[in-house]
Amino acid sequence: MTTDATAVNKKSDKSDEKVDWIAEIRGLALMLLAVFAFHSFIAKPFYIPSESMMPNLLVGDRLVVSKYPYGWNWSSISFHLAPREDWRIAGSTPEYGDIVIPVHPQRDEDYIKRVVALPGDRIAVQNGQIVLNGSPVEQKVEPAIALPLDANSRCDGFGFDDFRAENAAGERVCRVPVLRETLPNGATYLVIDHQNQELDNFAEITVPEGHVFTMGDNRDHSADSRELNHPRGLLGPIPLENIGGRAEFITFSLDGTTSLNPISWWTSLREGRAWSTLRPAIVERNPVPER
Repeated sequence: MTTDATAVNKKSDKSDEKVDWIAEIRGLALMLLAVFAFHSFIAKPFYIPSESMMPNLLVGDRLVVSKYPYGWNWSSISFHLAPREDWRIAGSTPEYGDIVIPVHPQRDEDYIKRVVALPGDRIAVQNGQIVLNGSPVEQKVEPAIALPLDANSRCDGFGFDDFRAENAAGERVCRVPVLRETLPNGATYLVIDHQNQELDNFAEITVPEGHVFTMGDNRDHSADSRELNHPRGLLGPIPLENIGGRAEFITFSLDGTTSLNPISWWTSLREGRAWSTLRPAIVERNPVPER
């Protein structure tokens, strides 16, 4: 009898150990849905693939983009799964100096640019200087800054070839001439603009209602709202429903040497960039000019 009872108990134990695959799949689906919802409506990671926002953002920077500051729209939905529409929920307008994530008007491709003009503003660019509502935006020359010189930041092909140097520690760096630009609300940040190129001059337009005008901080190499004719550019002011979020801070930055070797996951981290805020500093300014 003991042997029979033991056999029955073992059979019962094996039955109890059977996996409930339906429950497992349901749990996994709910978890993925929760991640998708967070990614779409709260925040998502973002990778910097180009030099258009130098010197403030470098290739290899990883950011957090918040989805809610301007409300939600079709471009908020992750992976661009929603059809393009003009609806907005709890919509609001970006502020001067915000770094935003506009979606290209013709392709499901995310860009990252800075807002320099708001709905109703008149904007032009003359010799590289923004003219906003008839008033030149302040630009002041600042000392050159040292950017990393590494696999993700080569200091070549962008007019910086002559700026390779060594810092006090003997490390090779890229010394880039910069300007400090300050918008009417006091938002201030650094820009690069030392080359004469076509987009340094842009005839005045009025930003339509429900749109903003964006530019990259690397004015010499940014396909932004100034680029009206080339498909790489943003083809003018950006509809607010095409803005998928606001860049908040850098989580970490990689120098381009990451490999399958776990040691490189640490050695490829750039120092001093983690947790850097991407919100512009604000200085006291005169009232915003009338539009």
